[in-house]
Amino acid sequence: MASEAGIKPGPGAPDISITRAGAMVEMDKGKEDFHAENESRTYEPAFNEPAGTNLAGIPIKNLKLPSPYVSYGLPYYEACAKHVTGTFHASKVYIIASGTLARSTDKVEKLVSALGKEKVVGVRKGITPHTPWSEILSITAECREANADCVITLCAGSITDGAKLVVLCLANDVSTPSELSRYSVESKDVSPDVKKPTVPLITIPTSLSGGEYFSLAGSTDDSTSHKQGFLHSGMGSKLIILDPELCITTPEYHWLSTGIRSVDHCIEALCCLTATPASDEKAEKGLRLLAPSLLRCKKDEKDVEARLRCQMAVICAMNNVRAGITMGGSHSIRHQLGPLGVPHGITSCIMCPAVMKYNIKHGSSNPKIARRQEKVRKILWLESEVVKALTEAGLSEGSADLGDLLNAIIRTLGLPRTLKELNISSDVIPALSKRALDDFWSPTNPVPLLKAEQVQEILETVV
Repeated sequence: MASEAGIKPGPGAPDISITRAGAMVEMDKGKEDFHAENESRTYEPAFNEPAGTNLAGIPIKNLKLPSPYVSYGLPYYEACAKHVTGTFHASKVYIIASGTLARSTDKVEKLVSALGKEKVVGVRKGITPHTPWSEILSITAECREANADCVITLCAGSITDGAKLVVLCLANDVSTPSELSRYSVESKDVSPDVKKPTVPLITIPTSLSGGEYFSLAGSTDDSTSHKQGFLHSGMGSKLIILDPELCITTPEYHWLSTGIRSVDHCIEALCCLTATPASDEKAEKGLRLLAPSLLRCKKDEKDVEARLRCQMAVICAMNNVRAGITMGGSHSIRHQLGPLGVPHGITSCIMCPAVMKYNIKHGSSNPKIARRQEKVRKILWLESEVVKALTEAGLSEGSADLGDLLNAIIRTLGLPRTLKELNISSDVIPALSKRALDDFWSPTNPVPLLKAEQVQEILETVV
């Protein structure tokens, strides 16, 4: 597998390539020199800048949230075995794997074999969606009993969040729901001496949701069905291993929809009215990697190069969230769709185009809104793969707005755009609209969402 991925630019675009850490550079030297330089770079921080002061509404000024490291270029099982032994010096490994991968493929067996069966002290196959506390505590107990000195996830979503909490629980000797509740961001009785996790967490993602780059973890109290956030110093992955070939096993619907979730991060970062030149650069790079590469994955599920570009783009997308660049209405409203059973990626498919249209319709008093959307439009028209999809959808560069472009891309990927397609009744809109106002990112939308009627107007366009 190649350890360097270039971007084929569209007309008028600069010749840029992506390095292992997700940064893009202009190719101002020979390709042979560039390849030789990057072949030796196999393990480095995902982010070069410190985290911001606010993470999705949670103050983090006093927290220490170091960047995870990223490794790729080797098959996941070889890379993992290498770092378990050489980087973390671990000998008692606990694996938490996707139930589907464990039951339907040999991916877990390959990982166990590469690590050495004698080093694997436990394997948990699957975690219930929304990460129940009972399962977190059960895995923690197994790890504690086995003296696990490294936790590995082979999966995405709930399992990633769960593993972040397992290593936090191990560090703080948490064994009961009441003890765990004290570490929630909602707790009024937080322990005065929260210990940083010491057992390293290695994550091997199989989707594009990006949770492995996020220190924040979400988990659900079984007794109340209320999902709560957890965020403390030292939380999160220590190493993220990327293997695009592994991700060929990921169902197309899940791969593409989680990719749109990362597109959503890039779009709202670019449309943010308090964005910075640095955040614009990261978001543009992420978008220019994701949009054409997702379309390529749709055409050919075995296009490993396109999958790697998607994976590297997620780093760019998550960099801005980590830096504290505020998101907008797409994020705040889609957070309300999740509890209705809508997968995270699909919520972005539904909401992002609709919010862009709402903002351009109601943002005429602020010319910056139109300028920022125009910038995103131009970025999308630079990419030849995207241009092909847009023209096949009957769109022209001079007349289609950003919402139209996103709608066409999502439809080309075969993903839903309406609540009806998800069997969600319009009857839920009034209550959902009110709940969205409590979200941290509703007032930071370019057209601040301060009234339920505003959210309802957006939702009524996607019934």
